[in-house]
Amino acid sequence: MAMNLREEEIQRYTLDEYFALEKASERRYEYWDGEIVCMSGGTLAHGQISGNTYTVMRARLEGWNCQVFTSDMAIKTPTLGPYRYPDISVVCGQVQVERIQCIDLIVNPVLIVEVISPTTEERDRNEKRTAYQNISSVQEYLIVSQEIPHITHYVREGETWRRADYSMGAEQIECPSVGITLKLDEIYRGVSFE
Repeated sequence: MAMNLREEEIQRYTLDEYFALEKASERRYEYWDGEIVCMSGGTLAHGQISGNTYTVMRARLEGWNCQVFTSDMAIKTPTLGPYRYPDISVVCGQVQVERIQCIDLIVNPVLIVEVISPTTEERDRNEKRTAYQNISSVQEYLIVSQEIPHITHYVREGETWRRADYSMGAEQIECPSVGITLKLDEIYRGVSFE
């Protein structure tokens, strides 16, 4: 029976091998069922969008009991272990941390942001969304496109999630879990779409 080329090229790693790489490297990686995926080194647009979002959120939450984190901080994802590196996460109240293999994991984020690219979009919209929504503290998940000015916003409403999609021209995005609003023109400031 012939394997396709993609299956032959994928090298599988153990969780111990993954942890050894994480400890030894300056870069950040995610573990996907034996596959190790580098999370560092994005595009200019990704950097601009992540930076803009972090800056706006941090400014709006100044003086509140909330902290905004970049992709340097991992989030514990029990249903998609061991953890993920979202582009941005927000914790309100006391930050709760669990340590796995010398890596600090935030266990109580209330809001998570992923800036997607064509290579990460499927996982960010499916597996990661499900994993993040299964974290009891998470109340919101924003998926921000870097290809076009578009944001998908999920908000927890009891046992269900409400989805809203925003494109340029939208007035603002209400983020009830942290009590702030975001504007697409702030998130996409300086980004060139071609």
